[in-house]
Amino acid sequence: MTNQKIAEGMESGTGLGKAGTTIKEGVINSLRGIGEIEAEIVSLAKNTVSNTLKATGTVANESLNIIKDIVKGSIQATEEVGTGLILSTKSIAKGVVMGVAEVGGDVVSAASQTVRGAVRGAAEIGADVALVARRAVDGVIEATKEIGGDVEEVAKVAVSGAIETAGTIGNTALMAVKEMLIGVVEGVKEIAGAAIPKVKTPSGETVKET
Repeated sequence: MTNQKIAEGMESGTGLGKAGTTIKEGVINSLRGIGEIEAEIVSLAKNTVSNTLKATGTVANESLNIIKDIVKGSIQATEEVGTGLILSTKSIAKGVVMGVAEVGGDVVSAASQTVRGAVRGAAEIGADVALVARRAVDGVIEATKEIGGDVEEVAKVAVSGAIETAGTIGNTALMAVKEMLIGVVEGVKEIAGAAIPKVKTPSGETVKET
């Protein structure tokens, strides 16, 4: 192939041929589609939790049962279509926490229960427990950031909940979840710590302002 023919097959400035450009555009469009689907699932979970809790009028007593029901419903949905649990877990988890927050419920408890339910459900249908755990933890942390909640506390309970639940499944699941979640809480602490202004003490030591 001559340089001219190679050049003809390249898109200007991208270094890609027609085939590469086709793939690039297809992947971008697919990922945009995934983003839209995830946003829809977040909204669906949030509204379902919020509306159901408002209807019952007893946020504290009912939220746990509703969270369990929603997580179970999402797992059954992915069973029926044969795929999507790992993709949808983050969105479901995020929506649940945002829905509980909207009605003044306990976000920390909701985060813990959502992650536990996702891990247990993943094990029941033979999905990748560690990946599902990570997606659920990411979802509850993302939601907590958006609502201005205690991200560090939510990260702690979410990770510990995932690990505890994995431990009831078996050693293989436990080790996989631990490995997948290692550093999550520390990472959150580092981000939170960076946001806290540091001051110097009279002795010259640098400490975080409390």
